[in-house]
Amino acid sequence: MRRRWVGAAGAVVAAGAVAAGVVGIGGTAAAQPQLPPVSPEDLVASVMTAQPGPFNGTVGIDNELGLPALPGAPQLGNGSQSARIWSGGDGKGRVALPSGEGEKTLVSDGTTRWAYDATERTATRSTGGAPEQKDPQSDPAGAATQMIGELRRTSQVAVDGTAEVAGRPAYQLVLTPQASERTLLREVRVAVDAEKRIPLQLTVLATGSATPALQVGFDDVTFGPQDPSLFTFTPPPGITVKDAPAREGRPDDRQGPPPGTRTVGDGWDRVIVAQRPAQQPGQEQQRPEGAPDLNALGSPVSGPWGSGRLISTAVGTAIVTDDGRFAAGAVPEQVLTEALAR
Repeated sequence: MRRRWVGAAGAVVAAGAVAAGVVGIGGTAAAQPQLPPVSPEDLVASVMTAQPGPFNGTVGIDNELGLPALPGAPQLGNGSQSARIWSGGDGKGRVALPSGEGEKTLVSDGTTRWAYDATERTATRSTGGAPEQKDPQSDPAGAATQMIGELRRTSQVAVDGTAEVAGRPAYQLVLTPQASERTLLREVRVAVDAEKRIPLQLTVLATGSATPALQVGFDDVTFGPQDPSLFTFTPPPGITVKDAPAREGRPDDRQGPPPGTRTVGDGWDRVIVAQRPAQQPGQEQQRPEGAPDLNALGSPVSGPWGSGRLISTAVGTAIVTDDGRFAAGAVPEQVLTEALAR
């Protein structure tokens, strides 16, 4: 229930590749290194086929979306967050997510994934292939690569000089929405490692703003073999171990859009329309303790699709309808209402 509630409350920044995967990267750039010229097409192609091998690093998020802190998803709320990640290749990885009261740890050996919450003393196990939608905090390079692949067809792509990021020389790849795209975003800038060709930094800028609305990525990164023991997990004594429920129609428990979710449009003006968690007749919708009430967020709005609440941030909007739906994207309100009416 907590995961599903957070999905509804944070829908405005979880709308497909644009609202969920489009993020920026913290850190400052040093003097521009001298690198061989590369065309935008060749740079994009090299990113899509990059095989960086094992690495570890520190990931930082700087969030100025204007959302309150949400239980289970602190990266959606305003402020700075950090995480430590290790990648062993072949789907093996480890992520340490510090929190105010403890730490959450995500571990995958390539087949089985564990999510351990030291505060709640629980460990959740899931199996199957790698997640379809990359998490920007636990896999910033993968999330940025996925975003480039989904946006390049509806973008003007350019290389705008070089930078030093996380101590490594990088090319600055810039994606700008084509004139036909109805989006609140102005551009996305991706710092691509000159040697490994994986994204090190990705900065998103909203129309009318000179400062990034959301930033996430490597503060430091080191490539090379990792300790194999990092990618195994043994539940500590005395904790509750449970299996993550497989989604209907997805017996391998792969992550992806839940049943009832549909996508309207593509590229920059993509909208995700989904159903909010079901509740028993006559019962009030439950939410995690301390979480904001969805019915109190935003402002009233109505149209041919019905009525609900409009929630706006620097890079996106969401409509939570009174009949249990929500629509979200990095788009103006009009695009959401058209999607709901379909």
